[in-house]
Amino acid sequence: MITVRRITIGDPLYAQSVAVRESELLKPIGLDLAKFKAMFPGVEERFEHFVAVFDHPSGPRVVGTALLLPNQGPGGPETGMGKLMQMAVDRQRQGEGIGTKLVVAVERRAFGELGLRGLFCHARDTAFGFYESLGWAYDSDVFLEAGVPHRRMVFHAPATGE
Repeated sequence: MITVRRITIGDPLYAQSVAVRESELLKPIGLDLAKFKAMFPGVEERFEHFVAVFDHPSGPRVVGTALLLPNQGPGGPETGMGKLMQMAVDRQRQGEGIGTKLVVAVERRAFGELGLRGLFCHARDTAFGFYESLGWAYDSDVFLEAGVPHRRMVFHAPATGE
């Protein structure tokens, strides 16, 4: 069974989370966590970290991760917006709905707990369809980020039915 939980950088699962980010996202573009932190000082500590955990007989295993940077807009700090970043699922577990569970957990936190009005992400070209299937919409043309085609995608808080 897969559960999604929010962790801190002091959590024992943090190292596994970093390993998933590095293997699926960072190393393919020539980065690791140390280089990422050098490029974006202080950001790692500001992220809200979400992990998808498989209860393995030998102990919990992180099989997916996502980061939320609250109060971040496309142009920089922006109250009420948030950025979903570095969403990754272990290659062997892709296609099982783990990514959907992670995005739903981030949306629940962003809209239900933090009261944000919208989220955005820079989606790799291979993930456009995934985000579209969850109701996210394109908000830009294709652009290169770290040498990989991306598009900015957005999702707005559901109407409250006032």
